Amino acid sequence: MRETLLLGTIFVLMGFSVDYRRISGIVKDAGNNRPLAGASIKILESAKGVVTDQNGVFSIDVANDPSDVKVVISSTGYKTDTLMLCSTVAFHTLFLEQVAGTLTDVTVRTDRQKELRENPVAITSVPALKIDRTLQSNIIDVLVKNVPGLNAVKTGPNISKPFIRGLGYNRVLTLYDGIRQEGQQWGDEHGIEIDPYGLQKAEVLKGPVSLIYGSDALAGVVSLIPFRPKDQTGNIRGRLTSEYQQNNGLIGNGIRLYSSNRNWYFLGAGSYRMAKNFQNPVDGRVYNTNFKEASATVSLGHTGANGKSTINLTLFNDRQGIPDGSRDSLTRKFTKQIYEGDRDNIKDRPVVSDQQLNSYRLSPLHQRIQHYRIYSNNQYKLRHGEVEASIAWQQNIRQEFSHPTITDQAGMYVRLNTLNFGFKYTLPVWQNLDLTIGVNGMNQGNKNKDATDFPIPDYRLWDIGSFIFSKWKYKHFTFSGGIRYDHRHIDGKPLYTVKNQYTGFDKTTDHPDAKATRQFSRFNKSFHGLSLSLGSTYTFNSHISLKANIARGYRAPNITELAANGLDPGAHIIYKGNMNAQPEFSFQQDLGMDMEYSAFSGSISVFNNYINHYIYLTELSNDGAPLTDAQGNKTFQYQQAGAHLYGLELTANIHPRSLKGLSWNNNLSITYGANTSHLYENKGTLGRYLPHIPPVSWLSNITQIVSLQNKVFRCLTFMTELDYHGSQNRFLGLYNTETATPSYTLVNIGTGVSLQCNGRQRIELQVAINNVMNTTYQSHMSRLKYFEYYSFSPTHRYGIYGPGRNICIKIIFPI
Repeated sequence: MRETLLLGTIFVLMGFSVDYRRISGIVKDAGNNRPLAGASIKILESAKGVVTDQNGVFSIDVANDPSDVKVVISSTGYKTDTLMLCSTVAFHTLFLEQVAGTLTDVTVRTDRQKELRENPVAITSVPALKIDRTLQSNIIDVLVKNVPGLNAVKTGPNISKPFIRGLGYNRVLTLYDGIRQEGQQWGDEHGIEIDPYGLQKAEVLKGPVSLIYGSDALAGVVSLIPFRPKDQTGNIRGRLTSEYQQNNGLIGNGIRLYSSNRNWYFLGAGSYRMAKNFQNPVDGRVYNTNFKEASATVSLGHTGANGKSTINLTLFNDRQGIPDGSRDSLTRKFTKQIYEGDRDNIKDRPVVSDQQLNSYRLSPLHQRIQHYRIYSNNQYKLRHGEVEASIAWQQNIRQEFSHPTITDQAGMYVRLNTLNFGFKYTLPVWQNLDLTIGVNGMNQGNKNKDATDFPIPDYRLWDIGSFIFSKWKYKHFTFSGGIRYDHRHIDGKPLYTVKNQYTGFDKTTDHPDAKATRQFSRFNKSFHGLSLSLGSTYTFNSHISLKANIARGYRAPNITELAANGLDPGAHIIYKGNMNAQPEFSFQQDLGMDMEYSAFSGSISVFNNYINHYIYLTELSNDGAPLTDAQGNKTFQYQQAGAHLYGLELTANIHPRSLKGLSWNNNLSITYGANTSHLYENKGTLGRYLPHIPPVSWLSNITQIVSLQNKVFRCLTFMTELDYHGSQNRFLGLYNTETATPSYTLVNIGTGVSLQCNGRQRIELQVAINNVMNTTYQSHMSRLKYFEYYSFSPTHRYGIYGPGRNICIKIIFPI
């Protein structure tokens, strides 16, 4: 209740300002003089922005002073431009130049509106059109297809954990509308809790960006930016999204409704997706990879002459199967667990029927993830500078039902409450110097509920950090950098368990006696760290810019790395923490170059990263055999060592002007990782290489966009794509933690059509066939590869393979 009142107070106090004047105009295509509907106009030094109506016309309210206004104008398929609007002109006519075959943006939303080419940090922006046209099973997989250097550790089609340059889990910070996502991200077996149909843009920042965001941004940030209305007509608008994927029968539907005028907007959205078990030529349908997922969003915002305030509510509910990979040893058909403890013999489990495999009905052994969030973002331009303030409360609930004999008894049941806060003040520009100071942090509490397994303790966490960040322009140079100090305190609570006389399983007790087992002892840990960053961009001309950045990053150990002591049923891992774990500190150097011409655009980014006290999981063994429990769950413990990661990302996009609408786009990424401990010197796969390092990957697609001179059929799109993943022979083979992975190439094709309706509105229809050749493959980043119980297979194939051919259809209807 206190958090809700605080959110409401901020919204009321900051949300009203009426001292404004209006600027109007029209945006046109520079080539044919036609009005551009849906073009974006943003004031460069403000939070305000609008889109043009069906006639290309816009109106925007600005502060009532005589100064000129600098705006950024953008539209998909056109070159973004920055213009100065004269205060004495009543109506402006603005032109944008087409860029053949491109779907990318050139500006990103960071602390202040900056152009990509001026930022020394490696950033990739993925606009809404690319998100809509990339047909994958979840939003992280969509971004992986569009961002070189971004990968995902997967546990089936709907579970993807983002990894940036070989680092993931708590080293990658996920933001939703600028609010850090807190959902037990140390776990393997669940994805990102957001509406996949509700995004306006996504941005991936690669490298240690702890300076702005604090601990957990050591490897980078995945920033998910939800849709917010910009038109000012006051009409009710929206869209319907519907998709189907043949491989696992995925059915997805989403709706968005909104209305906005010059001061207020309201938005409501919701989605529901469900899927059966996915299939491939080797395994058939893979048991317990089906899911059902629902989400809802409500947002209310007010915009005045000097800024804006929003208050937002999101709800997310996901029920996901828990695959374990158990099979019949001869037929290799999947089996299911029906007994527990000593009665459960993996070799005697019954085979799953074809009806169960080909069903949307979830197994009793599944997990449920709930995520609730209410937050407010506020951004206002003052007489002397600009302020941004945010506050959020979120709750994440994880239940993992792993008991076949008592199906409503959760094996794991944890509730995580988090209060996030942030404040930034940007001083007025002085001598081309921008200076921002800020503070952000969180207060967090975790509680074990009615469960039988307790991998982490109850705890309270307090995290706070302050920073100074500056940017200075001098001729062709842009310098940026700053310093940050973080402090984190974790108070771990004791936890005792006793046998439940009715179920025979463990349960927690508040009154321990001689029969109680102490699962966790009380502990108090404090961590602190200094983050630094310094970078520069040199713009040679309007086409080429060179970037360099050095940074020191910081990350405090998470709760599992410190104190884990038990089975995570969904991950099928028994975690063992390390109470002596130290914070990780990275020292990274980045060098990059961006190029943009009318017929070619490209970039190269090289990184070199040293990490002190790198924390990683290694499998425990007993005389060379994995240490497991009766159900075959392996035991892993956290250790620390020095680490060295290095590599590069390369993009090359060719879109010749003589062949209008044709583009050939290429992304290449290479990452290497090594453990620098002297214990593993010259050991190769027996400890020298780091886990979860993606192999060399190259994504190449040829796209042809055909513009049609038709009032209904506006354009056709055709796409052919090669997705190559090299062999991975540099793996952590110690205790069989990982194994070598052969190379593979997937062929994907697609087509799309845009149909005009209601003036500026378009119906978008996309059809794609992923893995056209039905190729048999295993990704090195897939956890399912290691779901194997037998040392001999009659097919000589081990583990679970990736999805086979998948025919995907998506249609978007405007309202």
